[in-house]
Amino acid sequence: MSPVPLADGRVETRVQNYNKFWKKDLQQEGLADNEARLDSYTDVVNGYYDGATDLYEYGWAQSFHFSRFYKGEAFLASLARHEHYLASQMVLRPGMRVLDVGCGVGGPAREIARFSDAQVIGLNNNDFQIQRARRYTKKAGLENQVTFVKGDFMKLVEQFGENYFDAVYAIEATVHAPTWEGVYSQIHKVLKPGGVFGVYEWCMTDAWDPSIPEHKELAHQIELGNGIPEMRPLRMSREALKSVGFIIEHEEDLAERPDPITWYYPLEGDITKAQTVWDYFTVWRMSWSGKLVTHNVVWFLEKLGVIPKGTYDVGESLKVAASSLVKGGQTKLFTPMYLVVSRKPQN
Repeated sequence: MSPVPLADGRVETRVQNYNKFWKKDLQQEGLADNEARLDSYTDVVNGYYDGATDLYEYGWAQSFHFSRFYKGEAFLASLARHEHYLASQMVLRPGMRVLDVGCGVGGPAREIARFSDAQVIGLNNNDFQIQRARRYTKKAGLENQVTFVKGDFMKLVEQFGENYFDAVYAIEATVHAPTWEGVYSQIHKVLKPGGVFGVYEWCMTDAWDPSIPEHKELAHQIELGNGIPEMRPLRMSREALKSVGFIIEHEEDLAERPDPITWYYPLEGDITKAQTVWDYFTVWRMSWSGKLVTHNVVWFLEKLGVIPKGTYDVGESLKVAASSLVKGGQTKLFTPMYLVVSRKPQN
C-alpha cells in the first residue's frame, strides 16, 4: 500500500468522519440519518474513497468494478472485457470526446481509450484518486489521450458547458449521486445532440421489497459497506433516464445471465473457485486468513502513520460490503451491472 498524502490533514479528517454518517443498527436508523447522507454525499463518498482506495487496489485492481466471468478467464481479463463491452455497445470511435463520470484511479479510462482510440476525460471529486490516476496514466504513456479533472458530477454543466461531449459513460459510479434524476440530467445537458450515454448501474433489483425487513437490512449493509448514500431499485434508474430526456436503446441486467461463474465469486474467498493460478491470490485475500492478514497489516500501518487514521474502520466496512454483496447476488436482490445505453435526441 502506498503512503497517503495527508495534505492539510483533510484526507485523514474525512476518513475519520466517514463512519459518523452511519448507524450500523438499522433499528436506530432514521429518516434524518438518510437525508443527512444525501445532503452530504460529497463528504460521504470522499471519506469512503480516501480510506478505501489503497484497499481496493490491493484487493482488486485499478478498475473498481465487477464483471462477468467465462470459465477459466483471468480476473484482469474479465475486468477489461467488461469495459470493452460497454465501449462497443456505445460504439465509441477514434476522435470522440468522451467523459468518464466517477473515474476512480483511471483504470477503465485507460482501457477504453486503448480499445476505442477515443479521447477520454476522467472526472472525479476525490483529489487522492486523481493524483493516482494521473501518475498511472503517465506511466502508461497515455497522458495525451486520457486526462483527469476534479469536479462534482452533480455540476457538470458548470464545469464543461452544454453540448460538449460526444459520449459519456459511468461504471458503478452514479449510485453515489443523491438522485439519479440529478446526475442523469447533468449528463444529458453536457452531451451533444445525438450523443450517447452508457452506464453500469448499481441497483436493488425489482424483486427487492423495502417493506420486507431482511430486504431493507441488505440494502442498508450495501450502503454502509460501499459508501453509498441510498440504494434504489432498478426501475427508478430506468424511469430517471426517461424523465430527463434520454431515449433508451439497449438495456440488460448482466447479473441475470446464466453464467457458470458468478460475478461475485472473488468476494466469496473460496480459493477452490480461482479461475487461474494468478487469481488464487486475489481470491485468497477475501478468505478468512486473507482478511486476518489484511486486518492486522492495516492496523499496523495506521499506527505507524503510513495510512490515514480511520482506514482500519473503513476496512471493517469493506467486510460488511463483501458479505452483503455476495448475499445480494445469491438472492438476486442486487445487481452491480444493470447496463443501459441511451441517447440524447438530435432535436
